[in-house]
Amino acid sequence: MRLLLVEDEPRLSEALAYILKKNKYGVDTAFDGETGQAMAETGVYDLIILDRMLPRKEGVSLLKELRSQGITTPVLLLTAKDSIQDRIEGLDAGADDYLVKPFSTDELLARLRALGRRLNTQIQDEQLTVAGLILKPLHCELTKGSETVKLTLKESLLLELFMRNPRQVITKEQILDRVWGLDSEVEANNVEIYVHYLRKKLNSSEVRIETVRGIGYCLKEVPNVPGIET
Repeated sequence: MRLLLVEDEPRLSEALAYILKKNKYGVDTAFDGETGQAMAETGVYDLIILDRMLPRKEGVSLLKELRSQGITTPVLLLTAKDSIQDRIEGLDAGADDYLVKPFSTDELLARLRALGRRLNTQIQDEQLTVAGLILKPLHCELTKGSETVKLTLKESLLLELFMRNPRQVITKEQILDRVWGLDSEVEANNVEIYVHYLRKKLNSSEVRIETVRGIGYCLKEVPNVPGIET
């Protein structure tokens, strides 16, 4: 599971990242609200741990921005503010859970496990749809019209990333991080290979993966022109 940790206190951030990695989470860190928002908007994270008091952009404002954009990634809000009104404000802004500093690492991990179970339940019942294209991530199945196509796990993860971010440019680095993981030694040409595989399986649909030269790829709805690879 891939986490984004947005925390401006260097010692706390370093300690939390160490604990999370030790517990088999992949962790990226940001130290201010603007950077955290930009990273969260990539859509590559399963969970976000968000401090409330951040430089450059306050945590609740950041959270409201994410939710206004339709980003539904579960968020655990960290804060030193413990009044009922503060908690209500955070939850109303879109937080899924709320943890008051100081907290025990056992409680943090328990809350993350609870959010992870909720996320897995949502995924089990979920299917993604773009322009009539239907993906069932849990079953690695793609449906286009009356045809159902079986995908490999990597193909399914890659297509899920594209379908969660239609019309957005996704870099090769983001794809490598999300599909293969931060610690993987897989090279960028693997992305090209799997995009090629997916293009073949998307053929005859009205969705196409377009190359953005020098950057990455973008999933777009286009008129159906079979056999053309962009």
